[in-house]
Amino acid sequence: MDRIIRINPLIEVLKSSPRRVNKILLQKEEGHRPLGIIVGLAKAAHIPYLFVPKQVLDKTAPHHQGVVAVLSPKAFDTLESVLAAAGPAPFLVLLDEIEDPQNLGAILRSAEGAGVHGILLPERRSAGLTETVSEVSSGALEHLRVARVPNLAQTMIQLREKGVWLVGAEGEGDGRFWEFDYTQPVGIVLGSEGKGIRPLVRKNCDRILSIPMGGKVNSLNVASAASVFFFEVLRQRRIAAGG
Repeated sequence: MDRIIRINPLIEVLKSSPRRVNKILLQKEEGHRPLGIIVGLAKAAHIPYLFVPKQVLDKTAPHHQGVVAVLSPKAFDTLESVLAAAGPAPFLVLLDEIEDPQNLGAILRSAEGAGVHGILLPERRSAGLTETVSEVSSGALEHLRVARVPNLAQTMIQLREKGVWLVGAEGEGDGRFWEFDYTQPVGIVLGSEGKGIRPLVRKNCDRILSIPMGGKVNSLNVASAASVFFFEVLRQRRIAAGG
């Protein structure tokens, strides 16, 4: 079972995936106005909720925001369902062994904000869809399709055969991050903090692009770099759509 102890992520779950919520414990003391929204959403979805003293929540989750909700784990999508829902110009993100849940959560938050259609994770050496990931994503996880694939490199070959261009984000690229037509079907490939994109995964990228730096630090962390790439895709697609 998963749980959520922060208000905004729980509201997002109640709006998008109420069936995942098994029960909700709410702080009995007054002063938590957003809890009224949670109660209303819980009632509408027929989810049991209970007001309890703050001490009870403190024992369960010391850093709670006046709420503790028990959830069923988020189900993974399949690659096929991700592509089917994406339409003719999918915008995908492939994460190569991102093991830090803080980074994964931050990437998911940016991905949802930029309109990413699906996230692809390898089955091994990848952070799971944990409570921390959900909280750091600020509820964005609930609005994203996430698929786990047995072999990321093999999946990339399949995607290229379907006409998806794969762009790797790394410090030593063969061009700048804006030097690509992202209005095409595209997948942004991101590697882990320490190792970057693995050689076999890198080999299956059509382009490796970088973010030019103007300070003394020569690179961004993976979550920050992801955001730069994601919103360049969104920018180009909005211009192409006349928006």
